[in-house]
Amino acid sequence: MISKTEFRITKMDCPSEEQLIRMKLQNFDNIKLLEFDIPNRKLNVYHYGNAEHILKALEHLNLSTTLISTEKSEDNIEEEDKMQKKLLWTVLIINLSFFGIEMLYGLFSGSMGLIADSLDMLADSIVYALALFAVGGSLAFKNNIAKFAGYFQILLAVIGFVEVIRRFIGLEATPDFKTMIIVSSLALIANVICLYLLQKSTSKEAHMQASMIFTSNDVIINSGVIIAGIMVYLLKSSYPDLIIGGVVFVIVARGAYRILKLAK
Repeated sequence: MISKTEFRITKMDCPSEEQLIRMKLQNFDNIKLLEFDIPNRKLNVYHYGNAEHILKALEHLNLSTTLISTEKSEDNIEEEDKMQKKLLWTVLIINLSFFGIEMLYGLFSGSMGLIADSLDMLADSIVYALALFAVGGSLAFKNNIAKFAGYFQILLAVIGFVEVIRRFIGLEATPDFKTMIIVSSLALIANVICLYLLQKSTSKEAHMQASMIFTSNDVIINSGVIIAGIMVYLLKSSYPDLIIGGVVFVIVARGAYRILKLAK
């Protein structure tokens, strides 16, 4: 049975204190969820077992912590977990499908932008799959999942930059701008749907926040590939496609940095 313990933390008055608390408690395997109420200087901890060791850990931060109450949780954490799984399965299937579509048409059309976006879709699919394993797990496990996702995105960005440089140096044919625009427009619609579904979850946990960061980045990336397709048509050059491919991987790296900060 999950318990809900409420703490009053008198000196918790800004996000920096929240981050300190998250770092202090992130390796507690028995903690399921943290709910912060900074204006009222309160923290709700959903956990298994006794709350005394949590109180001792918080007291070490010297933020004037008091345990207010501990009771059996009436909040339906299991129902929230089921909803998270349903959402993640939906966006996983959508992303895997568009990874295949964009990679296929990216290779046929010679578009680095589409290939880059397809690889980003693959990375997202892996992240969503990992997030599914995290649902219902401890706070520490969820943070570790987010960290793995961040490092994976950094690896993807490095590989992408190498390929973009290779294509800049080599002689590349002008990609098919029509395919770029049509496929990216479909991917944009799919990612807007994914973002809408993920935003229906009110979870502030690292694995779900990481999923929303990835999907928000995808919406920006899809729009960029559409613009690149228009520029390829107007300039009759492959450079806009290569440039947007490089920008895609900058966005991927930036998203990875945000996720690693979130998982600290």
